[in-house]
Formats: sequence, C-alpha cells, structure tokens
Amino acid sequence: MIVIGSRGSKLALWQAEHIAAALKALGTETRIDVIKTTGDKIQDVPLAQLGGKALFTKELDEALLNGSIDLAVHSMKDVPTGLPAGLTIAAIPEREEPRDALIGCSLAELQDGSSIGTSSLRRQAQLLAYRPQLNIEMLRGNVDTRLRKLDEGQYDAIVLAAAGLRRLGWQDRIRELIPVEIMCPAVGQGALAIETRDDRGVAHELVSKLDHPDTRIAVTAERAMLEKLGGGCQVPIGGYAFLEKGVIQMRAVVASPDGTHVVRAELSGVDPLRTGASLGRNLLEQGAEEILRAIV
Repeated sequence: MIVIGSRGSKLALWQAEHIAAALKALGTETRIDVIKTTGDKIQDVPLAQLGGKALFTKELDEALLNGSIDLAVHSMKDVPTGLPAGLTIAAIPEREEPRDALIGCSLAELQDGSSIGTSSLRRQAQLLAYRPQLNIEMLRGNVDTRLRKLDEGQYDAIVLAAAGLRRLGWQDRIRELIPVEIMCPAVGQGALAIETRDDRGVAHELVSKLDHPDTRIAVTAERAMLEKLGGGCQVPIGGYAFLEKGVIQMRAVVASPDGTHVVRAELSGVDPLRTGASLGRNLLEQGAEEILRAIV
C-alpha cells in the first residue's frame, strides 16, 4: 500500500486521485492522506506577504521525511526550486494547459476601473502592464471559492490557471485563455510534481514510470530560470518553455507589481539547465534584479 499525501482542496484531491488511478493501472494500491499546509490555514493575507516559499509544500515535505506518507502530489508551480535534503521530484506527468484564464469577461470586454480578482503578483503586474486602468483586488481561496465570489458580484472578472479549471471539469467557465505574450504563466503552471524520498525505494521506482520526458525538460528549464533569479512562486516572475523539434523554446518576464517596469526575454537551446540559467541571466542584465530587490 502506497500512501499519497495531498492538500484537501477539490483540485488537490483531484490531482492525488489522478495519480492514484495511474498507480492502480500499474497494479499498486494506494491511500490518500489529507495534510493541511500553511498556505491553506491562512486565507486572509496576500500570498506574497507570507514569504512565498514552501507555503503549500512544507507540511507534506515533513510527512515524507518522517515516513508517514510515501509520496506527495503538488501543483508544480507551488514547489520551491530547492527541495529539502532527502527528497526528490520522482515524476512530472504530461502537462495540462499552461496558460492563465480570464473568467467573467474577456480582455476586450474589460472596462477601465474593472475589478479583477487575483492573489498573484505575477498576474497583477502583467495585467497592469497591459491595462493600467484596471483595479486589481486580492482574491484567496480554493478554485470553487473564487468562482463563488465572482458569481456573487464581488469582482468583474477573476484570473485562474486554466489547468485547474479543466481538471475539475469547469472549462466552460473560461471566457478567454490569456495569450502568453500578454501574461506569461507561472513557472511549472499546468504541470504536476510527484515528490518522494530520494532513496530509490518502492514509491520512487513506481512513480518514476509516470514521468513525461518533454514536460520534465520544459519545466526543468523554467525552474532553472527561476532559481537564477532567486525568486519563489509568489514573486512577479513568469516563465514558459516548450519543446519544438527537440529544441527548447523559452520566454520569461519580470515585472514590478504596479506594471510600470517590465523586463522580457526569449531564448532557445537544447540543455534545460543551461537554457534556463542563461535566460535568467539575460533578465538580470536587463534590469530584473532591481525590480526583484525592491519587492523582497
């Protein structure tokens, strides 16, 4: 019996059950244990003010290290670039849609002064860079909670990851997929991370069979870029990579929270670590360091 650790939201449980079904197809029985994380416990503070790193992974990491669970399923965008000693990302399954989604109305339908709900500095910064007259307001909670708040009229529109909506069967709520040229996704957005102990044990060996090589290469490049910038998952950094005929095509953005200073860069390469690090270095040379220093 393999014990899977998961957060308790609908989306987190869907992700855990998805991996459980994949392991069952390999002949392995599983059990899901729900573990509440720091990010789940604090719902009335913007994520960026909580420190940003390991908000949704720390308690799951601890459960892995003490042996109470055998693997943890995360949204990759929540996973810090530096893992605790003794843990590893054993598999990154094939990626879902990586783009952000606008719910409520399209970009073209937004009026000056429209209230947009998001808790992400990355989304806020890029929206304001595109439309400075928008009113960005804090929005925390699970996907269903955020949709309810929109339906209650608290916001004119909200921004969510399209992957989560599609996984929960709510893709009909998507009004528009925001082009990556306007809103570069979060590093790892749309991908899952399956974390295990780095002991080459049974769980690690089983989970490694679920790895999707092209997704791992793309996400590795994105995370190398993020690590070069020294950023966590709650800073205004976007990074997206994909493979085209074996070549990594990559873009990234760093923006001030008010959207007035934006640094963008693109790069292609074949080695994910080198490509990601080089892109991060390009951003720093163009002024990203000053933007990030002002935020941290």
